[in-house]
Amino acid sequence: MITGLTPEQTELRDAVRRFLAGKSSEAEVRRLMATSEGYDPEAWKQMAGQLGLQGLAIPEEYGGQGFTWAELGIVLEETGRALLGGPFFSSAVLAAAALLQSDDADAKKRLLPSIADGSVIATLALPRRDLADVPVTAVTDGTVWRLAGTVPLVTDAHVADVLLIPARSRDGITLFEVRRGAEGLTVAARPTLDQTRKLADVTLDGARAVPVTAIGAAGPVLEATRDHAITGLAAEQVGVAQATLDMAVEYMKVRVQFGQPIGAFQALKHMAADVLVEVETARSAAYSALDAAVAGSGDFPAIAALAAAYCSDASVAAAHQNIQFHGGMGFTWEVPAHLYYKRARADELLLGEPAAHRERLAQLTGVTGCATR
Repeated sequence: MITGLTPEQTELRDAVRRFLAGKSSEAEVRRLMATSEGYDPEAWKQMAGQLGLQGLAIPEEYGGQGFTWAELGIVLEETGRALLGGPFFSSAVLAAAALLQSDDADAKKRLLPSIADGSVIATLALPRRDLADVPVTAVTDGTVWRLAGTVPLVTDAHVADVLLIPARSRDGITLFEVRRGAEGLTVAARPTLDQTRKLADVTLDGARAVPVTAIGAAGPVLEATRDHAITGLAAEQVGVAQATLDMAVEYMKVRVQFGQPIGAFQALKHMAADVLVEVETARSAAYSALDAAVAGSGDFPAIAALAAAYCSDASVAAAHQNIQFHGGMGFTWEVPAHLYYKRARADELLLGEPAAHRERLAQLTGVTGCATR
């Protein structure tokens, strides 16, 4: 259980926090936002070589650290808190989770070690709402598979060495590997609200691909990957929410009005207390989902959907209130409040909107006839 961190988990959290304080400061976040890549390759190497973060939840047999989703969730909370830019979520969460769920042992042995050591950046074109809504088709001549179609808004596809693409053939949905530079592959960056996380449209025109699941058997893999991915995102959203609360509290201590810090005003105290309740409840929801992932609980899909919905709402609410605490200056470019608000809003839609998660939760728990918003 990670409702109370073990000494080892606390040490991990503190080490990651110290690292990100230097590698993902506000100044560095703003610098990387203006670059086309969106991340620092040197910091990426250090994350893998010094801290082993990319392979944290990858088993040792595949070159990883052999920890669990509980530890990965702790790291993701810190990356959200620091607004880390770059492909960590795409590679260490989305792509790694898909491969770990795959039944293709050769694909695991071939791809996971290089993801774990950071030498390969990978991403997954996971459908946001309906996993059966796959816009890519796959055909084969009996020897080579080729893909055709366009997948919009794939996280970090512009820097990915490996793209994992679900595609539909007459046999069903299969997950394929497409390598950077493949003939027929085009990746076009898409301007988005959140400049700290880059998205790109992926177009395939007969691009050569290699299956990484059994043919037509990617459905369960994508289902399990979605549950793990939304749980990881929930942990990141908790970090975003906590950072905005901390920012608001610090500002309320130094902003003076009518001869006293604005934090002394009862109305603002109540507002801050409400945000605190939201943040702590979101943390409990995210940690419960992480625990369920580690335990392999049969209730994990429902708990993950609950965490995804609640943490999305809490992150947006906390980021919005942070702007209100800062008053008029909260909307300005110079104050980092807007950076967290944009990340919260983008994360809200990254893997499906909260209403979709509530709808899925209702389906999984057999609840019908209830509002999903």
